[in-house]
Amino acid sequence: MPGAAFFDLDRTLLQGGTGPHLSQAMVDLGLVPRSLPGQGLLFKAFDLVGENLPSIFLARQATLVARGKDSRSFDAAAANAAEVIAELVHPFALALIEQHKAEGRMVVMATTTPEHLIKPLADRLGFDHVLATRYGTKEDGRFDGSIRGPFVWSTGKLSAVRHFAVRHDIDLRESFAYSDSIFDVPLLEAVGSPAAVNPDPRLTMYAVARRWPIVHFDVSPGVFKVPVLGIELQRFILEGLRSTFFPCARFDIEGVENIPRHGPVILVGNHRSYFDVVAMANVVRRSGRTARVLGKKELFDVPVLGSFISAAGGIRVDRGEGGQVSYDMAALALEGGEMVGLLPEGTIPRGEAFFDPVLRGKTGAARLAAASRAPVIPVGMWGTEKVWPRSSKLPNLLNLSDPPTVRIRVGEPVELLYRSAAADTKRIMSAISDLLPPEAREQQVPTLEELRATYPDGRLPDES
Repeated sequence: MPGAAFFDLDRTLLQGGTGPHLSQAMVDLGLVPRSLPGQGLLFKAFDLVGENLPSIFLARQATLVARGKDSRSFDAAAANAAEVIAELVHPFALALIEQHKAEGRMVVMATTTPEHLIKPLADRLGFDHVLATRYGTKEDGRFDGSIRGPFVWSTGKLSAVRHFAVRHDIDLRESFAYSDSIFDVPLLEAVGSPAAVNPDPRLTMYAVARRWPIVHFDVSPGVFKVPVLGIELQRFILEGLRSTFFPCARFDIEGVENIPRHGPVILVGNHRSYFDVVAMANVVRRSGRTARVLGKKELFDVPVLGSFISAAGGIRVDRGEGGQVSYDMAALALEGGEMVGLLPEGTIPRGEAFFDPVLRGKTGAARLAAASRAPVIPVGMWGTEKVWPRSSKLPNLLNLSDPPTVRIRVGEPVELLYRSAAADTKRIMSAISDLLPPEAREQQVPTLEELRATYPDGRLPDES
């Protein structure tokens, strides 16, 4: 028998709860009083710490508010609320729903929220079925204040899922379940592939003890967020790479305001040194965002380090396999409204190419831009090779008396034609080159002696 994928709704598919939006929609149509005592505080508590007994008590008592009203009178409110809530659903949750469907599984919303209020949203999001609390009705179609069937919460939710599985020949051992709440442990225990999504503190501890995956639908798959705090691991790393922590270099950074604060962005830069990682990290940190950064597979293949880089938002690039997997992951990140960072040159240029004023890059950034229509923001870096020459295994961290200046310039979005990846790549690389200082774009290549004299150890970046 096939499996299915069961999704909780509040604080799972979206950051907070649906309660405020459903309540407002019903108030707007005069179906419920403008406010109920303590309702606002309960909504805020739910958003902060997750499902709690007072919020469940309020959900049970909602049957009394609906008693005597025509069940069809809520249709317009449910439809209006669905339009608002659908915009708040995490993009990576939608991507996962589509992935399960593509793999042949039914996708089912399992929620305590009343069915008559949430069915339009489930339909809008592409769910095959919805398991929700159902209110009892009289013969004339009016709610009678009772609950028909299980109250879809905790063991009641598991009961509804088991009944559904029997009716549809679903094997729960082959199924997936996603929830944020400790009260959904019965359901999570019953399926073969449980996942704690944006979990409340109690479910976090339980999931760690059971070694269940802890995921967040507001970031790319695999990105780690610190439990309870809900802060990306990458933010801590960016703080640790502040320019002030590197007295071996003077940082001169301009143009960060050109990076959009929200929405998909492709950040591209030239590659001169391993110290470029620190330079780009300071650009990302100052932008107030995080980035999904493409890197060589060799880094990800290092035990422990590779897993750490992935958890921090790194995307493994294996050019030997064509790079399609990394391209798909980057495209998914952009679809979810994230920023993707990459160095189109791929590796630090060797020999005379290192000093060539004409930068040459691979077409990945241009292809991503064409597919996503995300703005491409160029970053020009110069001087990083003075801190960490390619010929050195380690950076020169002891040059504190006269540290080299690392210049970083962030440009305005590159205007692309979206007709040829090769042509647009040239435009991208040209935009990066235009940001470099005059000495970086000097057409006349100096002599080897002159070049060596500009480096602390007298060796070129690619000389061993």
